[in-house]
Amino acid sequence: MTDGRQEGAIDRARTAEVAGAYFAALTRRDVEGAVSLWHSGGRENVRGQVDTSAPDGVREFLHGIFAAFPDLLFEVVETTVEDDRAACRWVARGTFAGEPFQGIEATGARVELEGVDVLVVRDGLIAENDAFADGMGLARAIGLLPERGSRAEGAMKAAFNARMRATRALTASPAERIADGVWVLRGGFPGRVMNVYLVRETDRDGVLAFDAGVRSMAPQVAAAAAQLGGLTRVVLGHSHPDHRGAAPALGVPVLCHEAERADAEGDGGRHYFDVARLNPIGRLLLPRLLSAWDGGPVGISATLAEGDEIAGMRVVHLPGHAPGLIALWREADRLALVSDCFYTLDPQTGLKGGPRMPHAAFNQDTELARASIRKLAELRPAAAWPGHANPLTGDVRTQLLDVADAR
Repeated sequence: MTDGRQEGAIDRARTAEVAGAYFAALTRRDVEGAVSLWHSGGRENVRGQVDTSAPDGVREFLHGIFAAFPDLLFEVVETTVEDDRAACRWVARGTFAGEPFQGIEATGARVELEGVDVLVVRDGLIAENDAFADGMGLARAIGLLPERGSRAEGAMKAAFNARMRATRALTASPAERIADGVWVLRGGFPGRVMNVYLVRETDRDGVLAFDAGVRSMAPQVAAAAAQLGGLTRVVLGHSHPDHRGAAPALGVPVLCHEAERADAEGDGGRHYFDVARLNPIGRLLLPRLLSAWDGGPVGISATLAEGDEIAGMRVVHLPGHAPGLIALWREADRLALVSDCFYTLDPQTGLKGGPRMPHAAFNQDTELARASIRKLAELRPAAAWPGHANPLTGDVRTQLLDVADAR
């Protein structure tokens, strides 16, 4: 019987042998020889290019490489082996003179590409390969991107930067501090009337986002949160397309009220929208805008209920506009973040104004929405910040009761 050290040495030797045989087959451009060293179903994951499985997917991928670069040669520069893993650093040299590569026509360019394959070997065959190659270097070599330091590269960067500055000017504004540990981000097109709130966490570093705005706001939310210690999670005030839009792209856990989960993970509440209640321009434009704003269904990691505490604020359930619409309420300074409990703009024109009922075209239950506005009024907020446009300040209670009573 061998001891653990001997078994480890045997494993490493077998791993090194299989890795060497694999790259020897690639150097011979022997696709079938390379494929024979794979477990059936083994995963080939070349980051940014292909994620496929053996044998057919690996065979197709390798044939595509050698068809595009018919004289391609691999040179293994260094191999590091630990148990069943072999990290092989390689250089590939060849001419882009054959078939199109990933939809790009051959240019005749001479290519030298560096990369690393991390092979996992089990029972003498490759079970997995994570490959990392210099994709930008390849793009420069074949002429898809201009040469580093060239005049063309300078012009490309200048055009890109000009477009980004124009986009930010039209669609985003910096985070604005509105209370202790709370910031608002105003973004979205048209008019930057979509509000996302960043709230300082009390039990961890970073900030949470209350509501997620529209899809195009994802970079703005991520950047602002990064400057405040990082984004920890998203709490959806509700799941309509213009409030969940950026959530799928932010890469953090998403929470909502238990009554909102199905819509957050589904159609965003569209099943109860009644666009026939809009004026002709609204009926034409808003369905298209909602589609453009929406990031799509988002997985919910946990749900919230009335009275829960999160980031030093209390969850208040305010159904009507949406079944699981919630506000975050802080008693200490009487601050309310209320999503779409009420509006301070006309959604059909984008014009800002005084407080009003959320539009009936998008309400699940307008009478229940009135009751929720009254519930919010009885908290006597000093400031109530909605999901769009401007906050309500001054005698907030009276203004909210007037809205609830108006017909």
